[in-house]
Amino acid sequence: MKISLTWKLVIGCSLTLLVTMGAAFHLINLRQEQLIIRQAENEARTIFRQIVITRKWVADHGGVLVERRSQPGAQPTPFISDAEIIDQHGRLFTRETPAMVTKALADYAKEEEAYWFHITSLNPLNPANRPDELEIRALAAFEQESLTEFIAMETIGRDVYLRYISPLYTETVCISCHQDYQVDDLRGAISVSLPLSKTFAEAAQNRQILFVSMSLVVLILGATLLLMIRFLVLTPMRTLADSMQRFSSSGHREDATVLATGDEFEDLSRSFAQMATKLSQYHYELEEKIQAATRDLALSNRQLAETNRLLVAAGERKSDFIARASHELRTPLTSIKGGMEYVTARLTAMPSQPKGEELCEEVLDFINLIRKNTDRLIRMVNTMLDIERIEMGTVSSLNWTECDLAQVIRESIAEFAPTTAACGIVIGETAPANLPVTADEDRLRQVLTNLLANAVKFAPENSEITINLEQEPNRLTVEICDQGPGVRPGEEEKIFEKFYKLGDKEGSGLGLAICRSIIEAHGGEIGLRTNPIGHGACFYFKLPRN
Repeated sequence: MKISLTWKLVIGCSLTLLVTMGAAFHLINLRQEQLIIRQAENEARTIFRQIVITRKWVADHGGVLVERRSQPGAQPTPFISDAEIIDQHGRLFTRETPAMVTKALADYAKEEEAYWFHITSLNPLNPANRPDELEIRALAAFEQESLTEFIAMETIGRDVYLRYISPLYTETVCISCHQDYQVDDLRGAISVSLPLSKTFAEAAQNRQILFVSMSLVVLILGATLLLMIRFLVLTPMRTLADSMQRFSSSGHREDATVLATGDEFEDLSRSFAQMATKLSQYHYELEEKIQAATRDLALSNRQLAETNRLLVAAGERKSDFIARASHELRTPLTSIKGGMEYVTARLTAMPSQPKGEELCEEVLDFINLIRKNTDRLIRMVNTMLDIERIEMGTVSSLNWTECDLAQVIRESIAEFAPTTAACGIVIGETAPANLPVTADEDRLRQVLTNLLANAVKFAPENSEITINLEQEPNRLTVEICDQGPGVRPGEEEKIFEKFYKLGDKEGSGLGLAICRSIIEAHGGEIGLRTNPIGHGACFYFKLPRN
């Protein structure tokens, strides 16, 4: 449920006032009750003290003479001599003891319903002075705990009374009537009872008035707060919010309104107006910059498209030139090679003559030199074609056939037999009798030839090159290891990049790059196993098995 800010503030402030004033009301109520009880206690102490002073005065003057009224059965006290006196007018006066005066005053006060008190003792001479239950507890406490007063609240009937009980001790003047006691003995106590029901009723009425006043204060403050929030906060806030909304919708600084409230809202609206002006200016400048950048970008795109078109055209012309040049070179070179082989064969078959034999040998040497360079040119043309295929991404176009990988390995080794025999290098292999795979046989032969050529190139004389073949359920791994200087750390990936050469050996730097393209086109993997420097290099390639 959505609640407006006004009601949130009003409800929050009202609850805060209610809780605060409720706590204050509770504390005031407790304090008032405490004050009423303390005031009653002080009043009871005053009454007790007044009674004690009256009793002392009566005792110090040997009693007081009171005119006897016609009271049937009234007898003078036996403890005072000349207890009855008749004056010259014939009126009969009785001498009253302090206890009798206290009893008479208690009866008189009780009749007035102001308060009442009672003189009592655990061993009273007068049966009317017998203690009630609370007075018995107080007298026992006076004897056992040496208390100076005993105060308690007691409900008698429907009224609540403050019971104040304080002990009376035997004095010298009391010995004549109380011969069984000694001075400072606990003789009894005086119990003062003050009715508090009327006082509590007035306090309750005051609480009601205070509660009603508190409720009115909360209502008045809530209503005042509601009006103040609405006119001093919400109205300027709505105006400012509307101004922000208009600015957000239109983006024009003219829609930003400055409030004339003379307070923080005016400062806030002025700051918003300034911000809106700056944002509008920035917006206009940004639009101009975007338009200029868009124009520049469109021009750059057109120039880039034209440059790209020219590059594509140049690439096509280059590829066409290389293809044509390779084709044109390949055909005559092949013819030259064939002719050289025919002439060599014819010269070799000529009859032996002294001069003719020398001429044949000399011509044969030149023809062999021409044939070697022709082979070199053919290899260079093939390399150029491979480079073109790598760059154009057409190396993956394979001629898939069923071939024997073991036979391909043995034939590749046989191609290097003359070279390895001259250097004392032995090539060993662990291939089985036959190993059928589905691949492009010519491309696999090219990979093996390149890897073996590198191994023979870097292998020292009278060393061994091993070709290991590992068969797994899903793939084949061919590893070619030599005993050459190996590959320096950090060059494991660089050696498969185009035109990267190892050491100072002759080569184009394309062999391993071509091998990687061929193996990846077969869905396989090619790499180098790291060996300590000087312990040779182990190149491997992995092919999936179908």
